[in-house]
Amino acid sequence: MTFTEREHKREVLMDWLSLSDRPALVAGAGGLGAASAVALAAQGASVVLVDVDEERLASVARTAKEAGGGVRTIAADLRSPDRCREVAAEAAGLVGVPQIFVHAVGRNVRRPVLELGDTDWAGIVELNLSTAYWLGQAVGRQMVGAGYGRMTFVSSVSGLLAHADHAPYAATKGGLNQLIRVMAREWATRGVTVNAVAPGYIETDLTRDHLDRDGNREALESLVPARRLGVPEEVADAITFLSSDRARFITGQVLYVDGGRVLV
Repeated sequence: MTFTEREHKREVLMDWLSLSDRPALVAGAGGLGAASAVALAAQGASVVLVDVDEERLASVARTAKEAGGGVRTIAADLRSPDRCREVAAEAAGLVGVPQIFVHAVGRNVRRPVLELGDTDWAGIVELNLSTAYWLGQAVGRQMVGAGYGRMTFVSSVSGLLAHADHAPYAATKGGLNQLIRVMAREWATRGVTVNAVAPGYIETDLTRDHLDRDGNREALESLVPARRLGVPEEVADAITFLSSDRARFITGQVLYVDGGRVLV
């Protein structure tokens, strides 16, 4: 495919998704958040990306620029309701009230329930679930006021499946699935859709060390009907669709991007 053909294909896709100049706030610059920010920016959205890691933010901004888009950044620790509200206001000041919001903040601690400490539980609940509530509420208030919004939260197949050694993580993802359903119901008449994507086993910089140890990669691949792991861009594609008006009648749903993992 020639450069001109690629550019034409990109322009057709941008027109189909209609994301040009739409203000977007993406929380989390890890693998899935980074891929989502780059994908949205490539479709013409005006993206603000927030993360606690300034080096990671700079890296994603460079990648977005190389892909033909642009990403502005905010360095912030979202583990407080006040900071979440400040970030929502700051993002609106940079690009306008968000029409697109993506929450891709989270981490996991892989240990059995009986080996977890209180700080393990509290820290994961705060980061994975509380930040989704605090920032989702702040951005949701802006979107409801404007009468329009597309919100997508990154969940996980762990919100449905009972994976051993995933108790706090699974609990937060199950809670997130219910949180988005309530938000979706409350805001459906206000022009705001709220959905989640639930990735299966995705290879990112954050998961690669785990995958490369003790045959973990092969063990996980054997559980996926597609017989492979996913890549961040495949999750970002689903998020980009849900962020568009092509998904305007989809709300309160959890979309599994998992190669069929939840089927077995």
